[in-house]
Amino acid sequence: MPADLLPATQYDPAHRGGTLRLAADGPGGTIDPAINYQSEFAQLFTVTYDGLTTFRKARGRASDEAIADLAEALPEPLDGGLTYVFHLRRGIRFSDGREVRVADVVASMRRLFIVHSPTSGSFFGSIVGADACLRDSSHCTLPGVIGDEAAGTITFHLTHPDADFFDKLAFPHASILPADTPLHDLGNDAPPTTGPYRFVSYNPNSQLVMERNPFFHVWNAEAQPDGYADRIVYTFGVPDEAQVTAVENGQYDWGFDNIPLDRLGELGDRFTAQTHIEGLYAIYYITMNTRLAPFDNVLVRRAINYAVNRHAISILYGGTAISQPLCDMTPPGIAGHVGTCPYTKGADLDHPAPAWAAPDMERAKQLVEQSGTRGQHITLIISNRAAEQAMGAYLQSMLTELGYKTSLKAITNDIQFNYIQNTNNRVQIALTDWYADYAKPSDFIYDLFSCTSFHPGSDASINITGLCDPGIEALMDRAGVVSVTDRARGAQLWADAGRAIQALAPTAPLIQIDRVNVVSKRLGNFFTTDLYHLLFSQVWVR
Repeated sequence: MPADLLPATQYDPAHRGGTLRLAADGPGGTIDPAINYQSEFAQLFTVTYDGLTTFRKARGRASDEAIADLAEALPEPLDGGLTYVFHLRRGIRFSDGREVRVADVVASMRRLFIVHSPTSGSFFGSIVGADACLRDSSHCTLPGVIGDEAAGTITFHLTHPDADFFDKLAFPHASILPADTPLHDLGNDAPPTTGPYRFVSYNPNSQLVMERNPFFHVWNAEAQPDGYADRIVYTFGVPDEAQVTAVENGQYDWGFDNIPLDRLGELGDRFTAQTHIEGLYAIYYITMNTRLAPFDNVLVRRAINYAVNRHAISILYGGTAISQPLCDMTPPGIAGHVGTCPYTKGADLDHPAPAWAAPDMERAKQLVEQSGTRGQHITLIISNRAAEQAMGAYLQSMLTELGYKTSLKAITNDIQFNYIQNTNNRVQIALTDWYADYAKPSDFIYDLFSCTSFHPGSDASINITGLCDPGIEALMDRAGVVSVTDRARGAQLWADAGRAIQALAPTAPLIQIDRVNVVSKRLGNFFTTDLYHLLFSQVWVR
């Protein structure tokens, strides 16, 4: 079997026990799995919570596929893809001892809309009644989700077919929680879990602790295998530079934040046995607010795309061995990747190049002059991590060269992503990243640019650009429907949507990235998946 299709390894009880020690610069925000949209805590939710479906916990491409989890099997679509009937597994208990029931599933899906989950519209807007819930969450009934406790079934009725419905149900936002879970953001108080671990304590200022769920048993090892470590302790307030040193010295087993550029050399020279490169469906990009000057002018947005030196960004991230220039928002490896670049020297929207080659500062300056925005003030928002600060300094210089009065504002990484989403903060332009929720084009296109993903005044407005284009919306909707029966044709339509977004330029894609991981000498069975990254339940500590 090819290496990229290897299944999860056989569980070895001999490695059971011990404490896995993790570190991060800051906490990942709320512990509520229906609301949190940070990859830092998504890794934790995958070993604590379960949905009706999940992604196979296996290495490489085998992990891209959604499989049954709390559901007994993936149901066949009925009514031309408008109806799905799931059968709930019996005998699964929450960490407080209560059995998981059909009512918990129905209530969890409704709660997504009531608590304004970031993906309630973009992922689950096709459920009958979702539109009413999005308009008025306080009176949400979500009639498209029907439970039958006696039969053990949950029926979903959709307004239109959705080729990625199983994938969306597999994301942690659709985790099944007890029916009596409060209808508000739980903050630091975790609800009962179903996976091999439960949350014991969480203090965002210091530490998070997880221990074994005493009621967990393996029902499907591909969906939710047992864990090795008895305890997982996540310490916050450890800067990225300090994380590397502490892991090298064995004080921690792994650090969440990206490795600073100035530390990569020593890892390759002195810590090769502890260093791993992980392929990702992940990108860095510039997001521009299409509703605020000067980025409400498409000429300015195109100018940024022409001006940015993607090779320089790649070097600042860590070099061409772990990053590649990118011109569209769907990375290679995902169906619908456009694969051409209109924003490079010698190319334009009518004559795109096969790949990015070099910036075109002359054309960028011409576009700025045509826009009449030269001399305006811009504030660029970045994360305070080392790599982002280096990229931010370069981007500030680039914007200044284009003729803008540019300020740079660095924000703590654990709040930066939420900050740039909220329209109340009036963010003009920001540097950010995006990691795939699932390995389909809709996650990079629909989630980030659909009208349903734009929520003014909310920290959970994933469409940071504010773009809402009826033509692109219709094209994305068609791509989603066509993909149900014809994935190849659907991918072509997603690529068409990607090109339409390129033309409006609400973002400037920069690079696709891999991740460098350094682990302690005592960590064994280094286990990563495309979507979960380091799978905490499957590594062991010696």
